[in-house]
Amino acid sequence: MLNVADYQAIWLTLKLASLTTIILMVVAPALAWWLARSQAKIRPFIESIVALPLILPPTVLGFYLLIAFSPDHFFGQWWMSFNDSSLAFSFSGLVVASVIYSLPFVVQPLQSAFVHLDKSYLEVCATLGYGKYERLYKIIFPMLLPSFIIAGALGFAHTIGEFGVVLMIGGNIPGETQVLSILLFDHVESLEYAQAHQLSFILLVFSMSVLVVIYGFLQKRQQRILNA
Repeated sequence: MLNVADYQAIWLTLKLASLTTIILMVVAPALAWWLARSQAKIRPFIESIVALPLILPPTVLGFYLLIAFSPDHFFGQWWMSFNDSSLAFSFSGLVVASVIYSLPFVVQPLQSAFVHLDKSYLEVCATLGYGKYERLYKIIFPMLLPSFIIAGALGFAHTIGEFGVVLMIGGNIPGETQVLSILLFDHVESLEYAQAHQLSFILLVFSMSVLVVIYGFLQKRQQRILNA
């Protein structure tokens, strides 16, 4: 049976994934729009930074973020000027790190959707007097709703499964930074295979459910389009 620590880790993981996804769904659309439409020379550099978590080992990213979050560096000092606590080994630090680590999983599906968007829709929006970001949130968002759902689901699911980054940034503090992936590792390391099986099964069912919901939604939407 699950114990108190298991339930704490489940709640903390869902809280982390939810906050991360909300932040990403606010920040990522504008960034993806700029990457899809901009011809600036700096764009390949920005794209590389956004995509870096896809290929960089999580522990490497976590290590550099840990250094940046420390009070000895500018970002850590800036954060502590507004808060009494450090970002390192805190839930707030996990949120910031998760946003950075899951950013490409949200930006890239949206960027791809924006690239393939018919430009005639944008021209119509311009004739109606909509500004750049008004077109994004009032017109384009409803049109590309499946892409936004996929992006949000990927960001949420990816945050649920984080291990290396959250371990480096948050350590293993029960009730504060001990998320499901860290607790699962603890159970295996302690040879508590029954608890490890339970947590693994929860993650497996959750991941499968997310995929079934996404693909089911896309299939129904495709059928409605074909029958229209």
